[in-house]
Amino acid sequence: MNNPSLPLDQVLVGDCLEILPTLPAESVDLIFADPPYNLQLQQELWRPNQTRVDGVVEAWDRFDSFAAYDDFTRKWLSACRRVLKKNGTLWVIGSYHNIYRVGSILQDLDYWILNDIAWIKTNPMPNFHGVRFTNAHETLLWAQKERGESYTFNYHSSKTLNDDLQMRSDWHLPICSGKERLKVNGKKAHPTQKPEALLYRILVTTSNPGDVVLDPFFGTGTTGAVARRLHRRWIGIERSSDYASLADDRTHTAIQPEFDPPLYVAPNPRAEERIPFGTLLENDLLRPGDLLFPDMKNCAPARILSDGALEFNGQRGSIHQIARLIRQSPINGWDFWFYADRDTGQRLCINTLREQVRRTLKQEAAASASLSVEGG
Repeated sequence: MNNPSLPLDQVLVGDCLEILPTLPAESVDLIFADPPYNLQLQQELWRPNQTRVDGVVEAWDRFDSFAAYDDFTRKWLSACRRVLKKNGTLWVIGSYHNIYRVGSILQDLDYWILNDIAWIKTNPMPNFHGVRFTNAHETLLWAQKERGESYTFNYHSSKTLNDDLQMRSDWHLPICSGKERLKVNGKKAHPTQKPEALLYRILVTTSNPGDVVLDPFFGTGTTGAVARRLHRRWIGIERSSDYASLADDRTHTAIQPEFDPPLYVAPNPRAEERIPFGTLLENDLLRPGDLLFPDMKNCAPARILSDGALEFNGQRGSIHQIARLIRQSPINGWDFWFYADRDTGQRLCINTLREQVRRTLKQEAAASASLSVEGG
């Protein structure tokens, strides 16, 4: 349940160091921070054709020293830690100019780093002088507030987004360009606008519908626009009134489809009720003597015993133990074994029977609750 005093779905104009202390403690589920990078640019950059590179020259990216930048970083990370829930996580993005300093301060403040992600830019800006390697990536750090606390990671959603393969820590995405890039009078509205694809991936994998997502350096509102599309609540803090005005227009004109839970709620098998394999025998969905077929070619089947154990090549064990024995690696037996349907002979994964039991239990629980309400 969200704190009713939270300024949800609003752009708060002002310095995050002044606004963050006004928010309730432990009220935010996820933070995405795109702070100043402190690029330390000493002069303008020019292309070989004598056109100026539209880089970051704004005052908000300049600090007098590394010590001043570190002090600023420590203050905003501390303020963010206060408003994060105990099971909350924080994302921060940066380049080689600042990310190592940010990471060190994160650890000093007792955040626990879960991953570092390399955003590989598929269309990076070239190195015009030819004196360094082209800087083709930025780094994101994903950290939790309290080490050991449960946190949101929609693992199955991350796999689905990645063609059913485990998502790795190298993300290949283009920089913000084309129609997505906001412009004012033909020029970039913000020099470091992030692509919506990046925020989409972060919000789908590490937050849930209804979660509160905070962005303390809101810029032109990419975080809020994507949060709105995905039915997350959001809070943006931006000290530039010009950026804040653009962000406010963008977030409140972003399309928010009607909320349909199956479309937005990520599956979490670990949260489902545990069903022992023996339950399938107790409910006559499988019987002693039935054969289970491994998810491997040219492999003999196992036979089901009356207590739910399997017999395979003289070995006896659970669906998980025998699956590991065959595969020679850790594996979930619910995904490994197939049974033959009694009517059609078609081989189906035993997990379909487990889901059938779960649906029945949920229907019975709903019916029981309905009777209790009627009788109460």
